[in-house]
Amino acid sequence: MGILWFILILGAIVLVHEFGHFIFSKMFGVYVYEFSIGMGPKLIHFKRKNGETEYCIRLIPIGGFVSLAGEDADDNKNIPEDRKLYSKPVWQRFLIMVAGVMNNFIFAFLLLFVMALIYGSVTTKPVVDSVTVGMPAETAGIKAGDTVISIDGQKISSFSEIQLYLQTSEGKEMEFELKDVDGNRKTVMVTPEKVVDEEEKEKYIIGIALDTKINKGFIPSIKYAGETTLSLYKLMFTTIKQLFNGRASVKDLSGPVGIYTIVSEESKAGFQNILYLTAYLSINVGFINLLPFPAFDGGRVVFLIIEKIRRKRVPVKVEAIVNGVGFALLILLMIFVTFNDILRLL
Repeated sequence: MGILWFILILGAIVLVHEFGHFIFSKMFGVYVYEFSIGMGPKLIHFKRKNGETEYCIRLIPIGGFVSLAGEDADDNKNIPEDRKLYSKPVWQRFLIMVAGVMNNFIFAFLLLFVMALIYGSVTTKPVVDSVTVGMPAETAGIKAGDTVISIDGQKISSFSEIQLYLQTSEGKEMEFELKDVDGNRKTVMVTPEKVVDEEEKEKYIIGIALDTKINKGFIPSIKYAGETTLSLYKLMFTTIKQLFNGRASVKDLSGPVGIYTIVSEESKAGFQNILYLTAYLSINVGFINLLPFPAFDGGRVVFLIIEKIRRKRVPVKVEAIVNGVGFALLILLMIFVTFNDILRLL
C-alpha cells in the first residue's frame, strides 16, 4: 500500500503541475509535442485522432514534463513559427511557466479544504494553549495564551515554524518574543531540551502545545485551507533560508526514498494524513519550482525578466546550455540526497 500511495500521490501532484503548463500552452496556441507523466521508457502512449500531442505514462513514477515547440533549441521546420513558444509575447510565456506552480498551490488548497470539511480542523496560529510543568518553557516564563511573535528575531506566523526552529536549534538557547492575552510584549530566553521519541529519533522540545479544539463548517474550512497553504509556503521559505544561513543542512533534505518512507508511515495513520501529506508535497513542488534556478520554472522566468530588460531574447542555445547545467546539478543533488535517505534507513 505504501508503494501504491507513493505512486498515486506523486502522480497526482505531477499531473496537476504539468497540466497547468499544458493547458496554458494550448490556450495560447503553442504546439505541444508531448504530455508525459513519469520519466524513462514509455509504458503507455497515444495520440488523439488528428491530434498533435502524444500523451505518455512512463516507467519511473517520478517527475514529468510537457514538451513544447520552441522551448529549447528547436529546428523543426514543419512547425509554424507562430506556434513556437519563443514567438509568443513575454506575458503569455510567463503564464505558461508559472501555471504549473499555480496549479500546485490551488490543488493543495482544495485538498486542505476538503480535509477540513470532512474531519474538521485545528488552529494554525502560534498561540500557546498549554505549558508543561517543569519544562524549559515554564522555567522561562511562557504562559498559556501567549502568542509567539518571533524566534531569534525571525517572525513566526504558524506553530509549524516554531517546531522547525526547535528541531534545528541543536539545543542552543533561543530568544522568544511573545505577546500575552492582554497585548503586552515580553522577551524570554529558552533552551530546548533533547528527548528521544518512541522511534528512537532525537528531537528538541520546550514543553508547549497548541489548541487542539476541532472546528467544523464551511467557513472554518476555507479559513484553515488558506492559513495552512500560506503557512506551509512560508515554512518552505524558512527551510531554504536556514539552508543558506547554516541552521539546516543539505543532509536534512529528503529525496524519493525519504518521501516514500514518509508516505508509507502516513498511509498507516489514515486518509486524513494522506490528504495533508499530498497538500504538503504539492506546496513543496510548487515552491521549489519557483526558485530562480536553471531548469526550474523560476529559472525560466528569470530569462523572461532578462529578455524584458534587454528587450532582446536570450539566445536559445545559451538558455538550453544553462538549463542543461542546472539539470545536471539537480541530478547530482538528487543522488546525494537519495544516498543520505538510504543511510538513514540502515
